[in-house]
Amino acid sequence: MLDFSWTEEQNAFRQILRDFAKSDLLPHYTKWDREQKFPYEIWSKMGGLGLTGLRVQEKYNGSSANCVTTGIAALEVGKGDFNAAYAVMLNGLISEILEEHASEEIKEEWLKRMALGECLLGIAITEPGAGSDAANLQTKAVKDGNSYLLTGEKSGISLAKFAHGFVVFAKTNPEERARGVSAFIVPSDVEGIEIQSYADMGNIPIGRGSVFLNEVRIPESYLIGEENKGFYQVMKGFDLSRILIALQCIGAAEQSIDETIGHVRTREAFGSPLAKFQGVQFPIVEHHTWLEMAKWLCFRALWLRDQGLPHTKEASMCKWMGPYLAREAIHECLLLNGHYGYTKEMAIEQRLRDVIGLEIGDGTAQTQKIVIAREIIGKEFKPY
Repeated sequence: MLDFSWTEEQNAFRQILRDFAKSDLLPHYTKWDREQKFPYEIWSKMGGLGLTGLRVQEKYNGSSANCVTTGIAALEVGKGDFNAAYAVMLNGLISEILEEHASEEIKEEWLKRMALGECLLGIAITEPGAGSDAANLQTKAVKDGNSYLLTGEKSGISLAKFAHGFVVFAKTNPEERARGVSAFIVPSDVEGIEIQSYADMGNIPIGRGSVFLNEVRIPESYLIGEENKGFYQVMKGFDLSRILIALQCIGAAEQSIDETIGHVRTREAFGSPLAKFQGVQFPIVEHHTWLEMAKWLCFRALWLRDQGLPHTKEASMCKWMGPYLAREAIHECLLLNGHYGYTKEMAIEQRLRDVIGLEIGDGTAQTQKIVIAREIIGKEFKPY
């Protein structure tokens, strides 16, 4: 039996988020971009709503939400403020890694505060020569007594400028690829760490940048899980974050379509509202249809994850298709709003810039298609 309905609790939660997005997020969405500031107060409010700890157990200040509920949050928050939805997506990824693999010490010190929205954690995997090829890391972690010394460069790191700490992936066995990677908690204020911010096209409030590690000493208690198991820990988490990214992008696109429908209903040309012209109606209908299709693929993938069923292929389908369809829809909305849509007086141009960033983050479309091909054609036909 198929059932596409939300539970009573999920419907109530969705309505709370819609009200919050409309009152607290949407009016300030462009403000943080223009001022190039991180909205700490908004992150704190989201912590109060439980959005920063959805995938965290209650004993660590979370709400133990399932993946479908977390997806609802990514979608609805994305409608109000695309960048605020990182609190759902990024925290969802990091939460699962720490919940499943970190020591009690790390959970007490870092996870509890992250779940309340009091502590920002970034995830540091990507390097200048290791983006999609995440197993080819050059950052090294060398055991030194009761500590590890970390040296290397991480690039393209979300929250680099604002995070209180990072989940850093480094080689503890340089002779191996994926089998030699470990994960560590690294505070952002520790000696030997340097942050360089980027002047990005979009996602400005997220403060993306590079993290340089110069023999950064951290206690061995900050090792997450087992040594040399870090790559497999994060790859499992990516199956969640990739779906949440798609929903985050779809939310931004749906909001753009809603705003554009309002515009074409009232704007007139040749004596009639624009909404009466099929050349306006049909693009809106087409994008609405594609986004609806992608949205339900995302929720099916989250349902599979909640059931403990395989969903890597589905997650990659969501990741390459969701941001792509969202970008196309937002672009169409910009055009339908005419020259005003091209100005910074409206949020549409910013959504376009922001969504493009997540066509790259957590794996490009090309990477996702390789994953899907591996699943449906066979591992023996991998290009690497």
